[in-house]
Amino acid sequence: MRIRPLTTHDLAAALALNQAAQPAVGGLDRQALAHLEAEATWSLALDDDGCLIGFTIVFAPGADYASVNYRWFCDRYPSLAYLDRVVIHPAYRSRGLGSALYADLEQRIGGAHPLLTCEVNLRPRNDGSLRFHERLGFEAVGEQDTDGGSKRVVLLAKRLPGAEEGAAPT
Repeated sequence: MRIRPLTTHDLAAALALNQAAQPAVGGLDRQALAHLEAEATWSLALDDDGCLIGFTIVFAPGADYASVNYRWFCDRYPSLAYLDRVVIHPAYRSRGLGSALYADLEQRIGGAHPLLTCEVNLRPRNDGSLRFHERLGFEAVGEQDTDGGSKRVVLLAKRLPGAEEGAAPT
């Protein structure tokens, strides 16, 4: 198992993983996924002997991305890394790969941003992700309804070591 940059060659497999993970992550098409990958500051792949088994896409402020959750964070925090989506194939879950992916991501972010942020569904509820993020030290900083009120998310943030500037909300 290795963590490496996500590439355009991974997009078909990443799209299949993403679509199978709904509603824990939002659905999208190949063009939208290619746009996210191109706009991402960090996009990482979990690779098992050449097979994509997971991925993550992360943005810094300034990305061309219309997500209401990304905008919520950018409106409040001048410097952050916004974790848009993390998907791991169900057969590979509960093996510590999510924790390893987050640790690798935090190392790549270095001191560039003081916060790692994300949201997790409260409606429909994603208890596994809520427990996972709590274990990793994420704290709730807000909640909001999305998708015309059909979803409710908790907005989470984790302070990262090495960068203090811009950590407070504006």
